[in-house]
Amino acid sequence: MNTLLALIQSRRSIRRYAPTAISLEQIHTLLEAGRWSPSAHNRQPWRWVVIQSLQTKIGLATAMGARLRADLSADNAPPAIIEADVSRSYDRITKAPLLLLLCLTLADMDTYPDPKRAHNEMLMAVQSTAMAGQNMLLMAHALGLGACWMCAPLFCPDVVQNALNLPSDWVAQALITIGFPAEEKSKPRKSIEDLTLYK
Repeated sequence: MNTLLALIQSRRSIRRYAPTAISLEQIHTLLEAGRWSPSAHNRQPWRWVVIQSLQTKIGLATAMGARLRADLSADNAPPAIIEADVSRSYDRITKAPLLLLLCLTLADMDTYPDPKRAHNEMLMAVQSTAMAGQNMLLMAHALGLGACWMCAPLFCPDVVQNALNLPSDWVAQALITIGFPAEEKSKPRKSIEDLTLYK
């Protein structure tokens, strides 16, 4: 079997990790995999933040948790549900040995006077950044690491930017939690026939 396909098929989203630190060499390899991703116009709009400090993780998790609590409270969610969601998010962020925050910038993307094309250009940056993230997820698996994509920053990019003091044009897209796996996962996939039209 094709070794790349086997790697793709065996990757899973891992949320529990051993407390073992990730080496600088491994981190550099992850970033290198992201750096060589394809991008719209080859503008490479991705930016990332490597987070290893527990203090930084706690600050980020606390700030994001406060926004999550406020949003769920505004939705009139039951208090027990709110606290469970906030606690789960806090644990996922603070207990991962490594966080990679994926951001995008529109600084080098094309600009248009009309909202439709401007929106599409932004979506191209989003897609490019997501492809870089997928490269990182696959590389993490190839290195024997577990990883999981967290979309939570999409709901509070301003909170993430303030908590990490990011440049003003860096827009948070996702957190990838990374570590040596402390769990195993097996999930099914829909069949090709269920997903495909041939014309």
